[in-house]
Amino acid sequence: MSQGTILAVDDEPDILIALEDLFEDEYRVLTTTKPAEALAILAATPEIAVILSDQRMPGMTGDAMLAEARKIHDAQAILLTGYADMSAVVAALNQGGITGYATKPWDAALLRNTVRQAYERHALARELATERALLRGLLDNAEDAISFKDAEGRFVRLNARKADALGQSVSACLGRTEDSLAGDGAALWAADAAVMARGEPADTLLAQGAIGAERWRHVTRVPIRNGAGAITHLATIERDVTEQKSLEARLRQSDKMQALGTLAGGIAHDFNNLLTAILGSLELVGPKIADQPRVQRLVTNATQAAQRGATLTRRLLSFSRSRDLRPRAVDVNGLIVGMHDLLGGSLGGLVAVETRLAPEAPAACVDPDQLELAILNLCINARDAMPEGGTIRIATRILRIDDDPDLVPGDYMGVEIADSGSGIAPEILARVCEPFFTTKSVGQGTGLGLAMVFGLAQQSAGRLRIASAPGAGTRVEIVLPRADAASPAEAARAPAARPATRAARILVVDDDAEVRHVTASFLSSFGYTESEAADGASALLLLEREGFDLMVADLAMPGMTGVELAEIARARWATMPVLIVTGHAEAIPIPADLPVLRKPFESVDLAAEVSRLLDRAA
Repeated sequence: MSQGTILAVDDEPDILIALEDLFEDEYRVLTTTKPAEALAILAATPEIAVILSDQRMPGMTGDAMLAEARKIHDAQAILLTGYADMSAVVAALNQGGITGYATKPWDAALLRNTVRQAYERHALARELATERALLRGLLDNAEDAISFKDAEGRFVRLNARKADALGQSVSACLGRTEDSLAGDGAALWAADAAVMARGEPADTLLAQGAIGAERWRHVTRVPIRNGAGAITHLATIERDVTEQKSLEARLRQSDKMQALGTLAGGIAHDFNNLLTAILGSLELVGPKIADQPRVQRLVTNATQAAQRGATLTRRLLSFSRSRDLRPRAVDVNGLIVGMHDLLGGSLGGLVAVETRLAPEAPAACVDPDQLELAILNLCINARDAMPEGGTIRIATRILRIDDDPDLVPGDYMGVEIADSGSGIAPEILARVCEPFFTTKSVGQGTGLGLAMVFGLAQQSAGRLRIASAPGAGTRVEIVLPRADAASPAEAARAPAARPATRAARILVVDDDAEVRHVTASFLSSFGYTESEAADGASALLLLEREGFDLMVADLAMPGMTGVELAEIARARWATMPVLIVTGHAEAIPIPADLPVLRKPFESVDLAAEVSRLLDRAA
């Protein structure tokens, strides 16, 4: 037996010597002849496991001293007494003041056995106290909801977090089953019973609440066996994993959007090359059919269709990537009227679009492409809220705002999209603008629509208002700052392509032969001398042999990108400016000091940029 500590108390020193001789081989023995001193020793020595005390001592009897000792110490108490004191011993046993006694003169073997049993009881009691303290600390401080149930499903222990989840106090839950306290208790009891029947731990993921605002719980059930191997209890550990599930959903959506952005970028690059060739060819053929009005009408139709294709490409990229806003004065009423065909093709035949546009509505300062995309997103959401069909109302109005702490006092323009659909529950309404939050089925929504609209309103120095209730439809209003509209004469007057103001040799580099030819033809029509190269290596050979005043290079080319070609050219021919043209500027990082022209471009855009660069170089 490991060395334990016992305390012997007797007013006769000879008896203390005898007790010391009896126990010193097994225990560390402390002795005192005074009961008061014994209490002081106990207070200073927490490791004492057993107290051996005489009953008859001057100043304080043994049973009285042991009763005081129990108030400050957990040591097991044994009385040493004669037969005349048996009434005091019986009283002390009944009151729980002692755990055993031995008569004088004692039997050495019997006394050793009594002390050994008391020591073992003390060690077991301390182990149990430690286990209780550990369990209590776990239950009281764990972030998880923890409970222990008996074989009938009644709570035997649980922490406050579990009780709070049931809407009860800990004491109110003890002895009761979960199915009597929780609304889904029957299902929980079935899951508990299944785990106890299998005899193996199990994990379950549960969702509670409205779709889109669920609270997710991860529940671990562990069957507990007794010494004979029979399952007698069940432990449950429940953790709120709502935030984890939300982050996982956002990560999945982010990965999907990144993949979509990569795909859209590739499509946009190829499609914009096609549109550049188509629009450029149509523009070049225009002067040659000036006396053929019927052919001109066909060319105009083709040009307008190709321009709608360019707009469609911009929308595709807007869904898949973030872009800097380019706010300007926009005729919002005109923009909404111009979306008639787009909305009709996007919303299907079950919904009608009704517009109520304030005739006096001024222009708003906003990025027109992003506003158009925002209106389209809101209309699609409205359609989805009316699966049986209905009417979407788009309205504009003038607002005067003076008391909004988030907005500068002044005049604003409101664009409202309203539906008569199912409406939005309050708990979901509070989260609808969170990125990647969606109540739509997997594959039917990105969770970015309202987040994008909210971002547009914020970045445009406006705000987003959403009013909704279950069964009462939804009204979403984008509030935008007013702007001075361009005069009709200015808006109608398109700039003409400027002819070359000075002679210049220009090298056109593009791996797409049609685009290269259109770009070179534009430059030739301006009066410049142009040469063509299909890739970066060919361009460098031409630059070595001939002198050029400017180079126009495509961004994405096999072998050598336009940026790489520009770096080499600017290092060797420092005075020659380089213009990058691209159908997808985000495909490759472009240095800030490198001018960029986005495809598809018109001849006037190319003429203006080339003239600017040549003037600056001169």
